[in-house]
Amino acid sequence: MGYSRPQALNFRGVQVYALIDGRASLSGRVRVSGAKNSATRLLAAALLSDERVELSNFPTHLVDVGHKIAFSRRTGADFEVDHEAQTLSVDASQVASQELTRDEFDVPIRTTYLLAAAQVARSGSARIPYPGGCAIGGGPAGGRGYDLHLMVWRDLGATVVERFDHIEVTAPGGFTGGTISFPITTVGGTENALLCASIAKGRTEVYNAYITPEVHDLIEMLRRMGADISVYGTSHIVVEGRGATLAGAHMDVMPDRIEALTWIVLATLKQSDLTIEGVPFDSMKVPLLHIEQAGIDLFRNSTAVHVTPECLTSGQVQPFELACGAHPGVISDMQAFYVLLGLVGAGTSRVYDYRYPDRIAFVRELAKLVDGDHLSAESGKITIHGPARMSPGIANSTDLRGSMAVVIAALCADGESVIQNVHMALRGYNDLEGKLRQLGASIDVHEGDFPDRDA
Repeated sequence: MGYSRPQALNFRGVQVYALIDGRASLSGRVRVSGAKNSATRLLAAALLSDERVELSNFPTHLVDVGHKIAFSRRTGADFEVDHEAQTLSVDASQVASQELTRDEFDVPIRTTYLLAAAQVARSGSARIPYPGGCAIGGGPAGGRGYDLHLMVWRDLGATVVERFDHIEVTAPGGFTGGTISFPITTVGGTENALLCASIAKGRTEVYNAYITPEVHDLIEMLRRMGADISVYGTSHIVVEGRGATLAGAHMDVMPDRIEALTWIVLATLKQSDLTIEGVPFDSMKVPLLHIEQAGIDLFRNSTAVHVTPECLTSGQVQPFELACGAHPGVISDMQAFYVLLGLVGAGTSRVYDYRYPDRIAFVRELAKLVDGDHLSAESGKITIHGPARMSPGIANSTDLRGSMAVVIAALCADGESVIQNVHMALRGYNDLEGKLRQLGASIDVHEGDFPDRDA
């Protein structure tokens, strides 16, 4: 299921490409930043308070964060951003629904729907951009429509109109508690329901919710702000709405489990001596179990992982099969990194994705940086014939995590590669270029399109 915009606009970010020389060795220490999929949600929650809200361990360099802050400032929010301390302070007391231009509504991020609650709480209406973000499957919005968000708003008593350049949500008396029963599990829908229900009048019951570690982070944040939220089992949430804005609070953003896995895989492929600090082990038990079963014996303490060539117990990654699905398993956002592991495996590995079966476009681009025919993909299944050698070349970015996969392949190739549209990777990793350079990587990011298209 999914909607497309009545008349689609081209939601564009800044086009950039990266020049990467994989001959540079990597070593040192890197700290995992606050999770993108938590931070951008906590930012939306912070807009529900008329008091100041402070967020620590906040990934201030994220492209998506910049877009969300820029749009929220247009609606009246005031932000103080400290890049060095990785903190964000928000005063949203002046937020209101605003008439904006087409260009101002042109915001290239997926989670614009989370910005509706703050406007409705104060103005009784909201004007928000259409969701952008990664097209990771077939159909409208890359298989990820926004119909479930329209359902959330309507189930809480709002009228929703899809305008040419924005979505208009109207609830003159504010949201009213109700029953939200999702036909499929949805992280974004669950997050939107939590935000809207927290400021609604009366009780809201949410069924078939999808409670990931990042959603737990959002629930904890809303509770600190005064929301009354109860969770039953793994998919039933009850919210006693305040019928008003929430209180101020302070919150540390959880570390990014996908970033932690990214560094582990990069270090393994590159055969680096790399210490990864701030690893959220509690939210990575199953993904790390698959790492272990692939023959990678990580050195670790309670908060960090140390990867060396000696971590490969037999000298090679062992072939494997795994299926991507819902947390606590290997989520779809991690798929590309296991494909990379399979490429250096001592045999044939297979990665299945039951949640987003058409999330395979990155395989074609990754293959451009692999010497020989080692990859094949069909809906729901990627087959990897290892071992393979990475080779320099030119590849394009598809989705956020697929973009990072081709960046890693380029970092492991014996020569210089070009990754076009690398802004996709920059969207998901806080200060990615800076962290890679700190480890010794040779990477230069440039605005625009790579000039030599016929290379």
